[in-house]
Amino acid sequence: MPRVCKAHFFGIKLITCFSLLFKCFRRNQSLHGPSPVTTFGPKACMLQNPHAVMHIQDPASQRLTWNKPPKSVLVVKKIQDASLLQPFKELCVFLTEQKNMIVYVESKVLADTAIAGDESFGAVIQKFCTFREDLDDISNRVDFIICLGGDGTLLYASSLFQESVPPVMAFHLGSLGFLTPFKFDTYQSQVTQIIEGNTAIILRSRLRVRVVKKGIIMTNGDSEGSRKSMQYQVLNEVVVDRGPSSYLSNVDLFLDGHLITTVQGDGVIVSTPTGSTAYAVAAGASMIHPNVPAIMITPICPHSLSFRPIVVPAGVELKIMLSRDARNTAWVSFDGRKRQEICHGDSITITTSCFPVPSICFRDPVNDWFESLSQCLHWNVRKKQNYLCSEEEEF
Repeated sequence: MPRVCKAHFFGIKLITCFSLLFKCFRRNQSLHGPSPVTTFGPKACMLQNPHAVMHIQDPASQRLTWNKPPKSVLVVKKIQDASLLQPFKELCVFLTEQKNMIVYVESKVLADTAIAGDESFGAVIQKFCTFREDLDDISNRVDFIICLGGDGTLLYASSLFQESVPPVMAFHLGSLGFLTPFKFDTYQSQVTQIIEGNTAIILRSRLRVRVVKKGIIMTNGDSEGSRKSMQYQVLNEVVVDRGPSSYLSNVDLFLDGHLITTVQGDGVIVSTPTGSTAYAVAAGASMIHPNVPAIMITPICPHSLSFRPIVVPAGVELKIMLSRDARNTAWVSFDGRKRQEICHGDSITITTSCFPVPSICFRDPVNDWFESLSQCLHWNVRKKQNYLCSEEEEF
């Protein structure tokens, strides 16, 4: 074989190897923006926009479509809320009898005596598929989700799916309703529109959190097994605080393996853009639109006047550990749940998850967000200045 042909052949092999390597490396990285090929659950995906030139689309162009007509739906209801019983029953009757949908409901929801004891609702209950949190995997059985409650109900629904999340339609039946744009008054037409597809969605990025705890030392000096590792998908924020201790929290914060600062104060909040309007904004952080690919780091009552909240790129990896000279342990929670103690030698690793939550919009991602800022947080609401009339107008 001539020398030129050998070089050409070697070049093709080299390009192929680099191409495969690049694909593998890129797939393992966190998503930096909405991808047209992202899928949500077994049947839903984002409608491709042929006019989109940039990888990061205009948020208003993000549309939901179905590869196949949806047949199953998970109804998530806030537990122990009597005001939701009637909407829950109406919705389930509509889904099973008029839309012929397979309805999934948690077992503990049906344990409510007001539901189990309703004889007129018994025929509908017989059609339900039930599951138990942390025990049954329904990831590939649910086409989309309907939430009845407040923002906490949506956070809970997100926690049920540790990988791909089906599209979520959230009705405002709770206290705040920042993440729940739909009103229940016209639920039939709204649910029908979702089933037919081609509705606006907003991709809410989540945090992939890994907690590693070193082996527990027994009283006889033996170590109980190896290091224990737990993983979580977080929609709002990871909060590390001092817990019941009277001492300052003292934790080291690493970014991509480099120590960037030591947090001394009541704690630190690591949040998604969705979580920027939750605990983070109460601690003095800025509000970030959910389509912005970023991670927020916000100190809680820092013992330093110059420690301001910062925003870092979504692709970085953060690591939090107790400082060597910390006087006490710390405590960590994930969207307000799974609270646990962090001791010396334990670590919390945080990065952007590859599995966002596709939240169905009432209008579109931008208008819905500003509507929530106005209605729920009363953003920039104040009395207007009086008009200052000129001297000519006074006469």
